[in-house]
Amino acid sequence: MPNLDLSIVIVDDAKFSSTVVAKTLTAAGYRDLRVVNDGESALKHIEKRKTSVLVADWLMPGMDGLQLTEKVRQLDEQRNEFTYIVLLTGKETPDALQEAFEKGVDDFIFKSDMSKQLLPRIYAADRMSDQQNTLLIANRLLLENNNHLEKNNMLDPDTGVGNSRMALDSLNKMLKHVGSRGGAMSYIRVEILDWDKSRQGKNHILNQELGASITRRLRGLIRPLDILCRIKDDTFIIVAQFESLDHCKASVFKRILDGVNHTSFRTSSGFHTVTAVLAACCVDDNGPVPNADEVQEQCAQLSVKAKLSSSLSVFHWDSAKAKA
Repeated sequence: MPNLDLSIVIVDDAKFSSTVVAKTLTAAGYRDLRVVNDGESALKHIEKRKTSVLVADWLMPGMDGLQLTEKVRQLDEQRNEFTYIVLLTGKETPDALQEAFEKGVDDFIFKSDMSKQLLPRIYAADRMSDQQNTLLIANRLLLENNNHLEKNNMLDPDTGVGNSRMALDSLNKMLKHVGSRGGAMSYIRVEILDWDKSRQGKNHILNQELGASITRRLRGLIRPLDILCRIKDDTFIIVAQFESLDHCKASVFKRILDGVNHTSFRTSSGFHTVTAVLAACCVDDNGPVPNADEVQEQCAQLSVKAKLSSSLSVFHWDSAKAKA
């Protein structure tokens, strides 16, 4: 069944032609018709309210049918909508039709046979306009849903551990826990040196394998309740809870670092070794508990220090003194 509420704009500088079109569509039951006699007026109507079908004369003074088509297509792009455009024309040569199709016209009604062609063309325009706009809406909803999922995603797609969002969320929760219930926590940054250089000559699959192997190694080196995240290809974060700062010793973190550095990783291309450095910022409730930004900044500075010494760097927040 045709959609009799289909929004149609009819534009023709010849009042006789536009009247014939409007009367024919009205007799067929169409209720939402707007009739104008120039391209500028038609464009204003379309800008003001969504139009499903535009029926326009090709040859008009001022803005002709092809120029109007170009303007409508630009508006469609801006609004993420689709307007089905039918040209009324006396030009029936293949070259003329090809030119119009290239400009974005969807269909033609030849004035020499308008009485027979009009309603079938409008029925087809109704279906195509509805299908195209339904697809555009579905695509927009899909993009919005993907953006929502991406915005709220907390997992690294290559390794399945947390990403930077989870690392920050876990750090905030751990700092809040320390501030309210006491104890201590460590924000540990493990960074693989020369990752970009080591990737040269390796394909994407092998790099994924190496990243996954490092992840599994780290999982085996930390406790079950410690939180492991991968915030960049070459950087891992461990958020760990301790009873007190006395347990946050360099020897604890050195065991993790040695576990990554001293044994190679097996991949489908053979065995690969990496060099990692470790920085740990440790916090307890002995004094004001820092916020997450302060801890991350401190740990980033410690990581620079660790790179210079190719080792590890540990900072106890309450003592404001670096220990290595």
